[in-house]
Amino acid sequence: MQYVIYGIASFFFLYGIILLAEGFYTTSAVKELHGEFKTTACGRCISGMFVFLTYVLGVAWLGVFGFSAVPVFMFYNIWSTCEVIKSPQTNGTAGVEQICVDIRQYGIIPWNAFPGKICGSALENICNTNEFYMSYHLFIVACAGAGATVIALLIYMMATTYNYAVLKFKSREDCCTKF
Repeated sequence: MQYVIYGIASFFFLYGIILLAEGFYTTSAVKELHGEFKTTACGRCISGMFVFLTYVLGVAWLGVFGFSAVPVFMFYNIWSTCEVIKSPQTNGTAGVEQICVDIRQYGIIPWNAFPGKICGSALENICNTNEFYMSYHLFIVACAGAGATVIALLIYMMATTYNYAVLKFKSREDCCTKF
């Protein structure tokens, strides 16, 4: 799994550099270099390909964002239960041994798994570990990172679609006479 994450990070680093180069190529930087607007079928094809590829990656990262929200929700519910265990009298519960978390209800493990339910002092031991809180914070960071990636891909897709439309419009012979 660690190598998969390294591969994805490397791919997106290279993809970001390619998108930056393509963005410079299709904007006014080219116009300043060449003095007038010039476009080729290859340039329009590359812009169209990046629109499509960014759309596909945006949908994939939307899925990653959705799936990364599930552990955040699950850990938030467990954390809330841990807070009840820390002060059971103020929360109106009778005893620590009656407070339970059933992991089976989240769909991560099957219903016939044993032990799918953890209660009382065993749950309190889990709540007091540093690993529990560290994983909770890492899941939050992963969810926020996936959300930021989706927003960045959507913004880039809008800008690339605009650039593609401008390239397509300016490549016509009568682009400056018809409005």
